[in-house]
Amino acid sequence: MVIRPRGSWQDTNARRPRSDETRPVERCITIQAWRTGAPVPYLSRFGPSPVGARDFAFTYPLPATVLHICIPVYNEAPTIGVLLWRIRRVFQDFSREYELIVYDDASTDATAETLEPYKQVLPLTVIRGESRVGTATAVDRMLRTVSRRTRYPRRDAVVVMQGDFTDQPEHIPELVRRFEGGADLVIAERVPDDTSPLPKPVRRLQRVAPWVIRPFVSVPGVRDPFRYFRLYRIQLLRDLIRELGDAPLASAEGWAGNVDLLIRTARIARRMETVELAPRYDLRPRESRVRPWSDAMSLYRFGRTARARRAASPPLTADNAS
Repeated sequence: MVIRPRGSWQDTNARRPRSDETRPVERCITIQAWRTGAPVPYLSRFGPSPVGARDFAFTYPLPATVLHICIPVYNEAPTIGVLLWRIRRVFQDFSREYELIVYDDASTDATAETLEPYKQVLPLTVIRGESRVGTATAVDRMLRTVSRRTRYPRRDAVVVMQGDFTDQPEHIPELVRRFEGGADLVIAERVPDDTSPLPKPVRRLQRVAPWVIRPFVSVPGVRDPFRYFRLYRIQLLRDLIRELGDAPLASAEGWAGNVDLLIRTARIARRMETVELAPRYDLRPRESRVRPWSDAMSLYRFGRTARARRAASPPLTADNAS
């Protein structure tokens, strides 16, 4: 029997799964083969099968996309358990394979104890820091862990979100749909003229942050570069890690770190998209950790550093923004 490829990639589950389906969507390849007594020349997938050949087909599944949800936490015991369970409910309706990675940044409350039982019922990995390193370093370590772990970096993606209810799990499908449409980088932005209540520190920093950073850096097509809530194709992160080596993926903390990581990834992304998703600051049981004055100064210092660094990097144009 001689086997010749005779067919193209076929998506046997191309339809969108119903809400009652829990299995991940799998792509399959169908191989056509025929039985013949003598070798035949190679035929393209558009050509006829040999005379007297008897066609048959067999199918095997390709691996489904894996979404890695990365959540840095510090003293988030009241919210992290509920957040993980809400993510689970989202993926019951939005059928995709997923993994949860939580970085516990040396929490001093019951965060570690809260996470423990969820490791038995969810696809959850907890990375525990011995000393507090900050959100930027926590995100850096999670992204590097996922980059090493995945077998299919062009197929899989990472979603970074906060663990305090600011970023809503119900918004994850909006990011994923744009990723499945071909985007390497998907950025969640605030809704313009959003009237939902904001903590006073956040409201003050939102007013001054664009003016502080505008003279130094900008990302074409992105109106709000300050949020954590984003999706990255893992191949994009691998390319950035290969370029930076052991250097931090973001060189600043807080909102400045978010801008830094966005600038670095947007520069090498083939395609990026933005989506308007309103954050919910009113659901958090604790006060905001934003410090308007110190965070504004951090943005200013980062802006000056980024402007000096920009001269050594290829310019970013609007060609890959949409």
